[in-house]
Amino acid sequence: MATKETEETGESTAVKTPEPPAQNGYRRIGHKGADTIVEGNTIESFEMAVELGVDMVELDVLRTREGRLIVAHDYFDAGDRRPLSLTQALDAFRHAPLDQVEIDCDLKLPGREAELAGAIAGHGLTERAMVSTMEVESLTKLRSIDADLRLGWTIPKTRRDWTADRWARPALGAGLALLRRRMPKLIAERAPELDVDAIWAYHPIVSAEAVEAAHSVDLELYAWTVDTPERVAELSAMGVDGIVSNDPRLL
Repeated sequence: MATKETEETGESTAVKTPEPPAQNGYRRIGHKGADTIVEGNTIESFEMAVELGVDMVELDVLRTREGRLIVAHDYFDAGDRRPLSLTQALDAFRHAPLDQVEIDCDLKLPGREAELAGAIAGHGLTERAMVSTMEVESLTKLRSIDADLRLGWTIPKTRRDWTADRWARPALGAGLALLRRRMPKLIAERAPELDVDAIWAYHPIVSAEAVEAAHSVDLELYAWTVDTPERVAELSAMGVDGIVSNDPRLL
């Protein structure tokens, strides 16, 4: 796939609002674009995800040590390549083919919330965008900054991929099972206080009861990150509102 230029001419472009997913369906969400196929958090990966039919693209927003907002998962990711600036990424979503989909900006660290909300609004993307984060402090700030911006609470809060450590898997499994049982109550009691629009939950802790709890307080529930067709089918049967995958072909 050819690389899309991120420097624009300054010409105005009509911003299109995407159609919602089909009734009784779920949003197909590309994790970092289509990370399994093309390196994620790049315009090429975003475009591949759109080519494969996603409804939404999730991208990571990281505050650098110097305070800039870039599109990267963590500092290791940012150091391995030249990441997009947030402005470059958002500008790309104003033009074909990325003007057809919704966007989720996954805020990795607290700070610069006003800059993030301002950048989304400044690009005319508020109606198509959501900001999700594990940081409750950031959710509170974002809601005070922009009452119209859709927000998602990401659960659980973690800084590392514990599944990569074989020694930690037994304890991880027990912890996830406990959180899975607690999820419906957590959603029903805590989420309304945060004034969010959606729950973004790690897929092993998602259950039909959690989906029901989210819907009972008028919230959507999105499951991340799902890379097997069997789990996609299970989550779809539970009635989740969105499924995030590194490989949109599974969706």
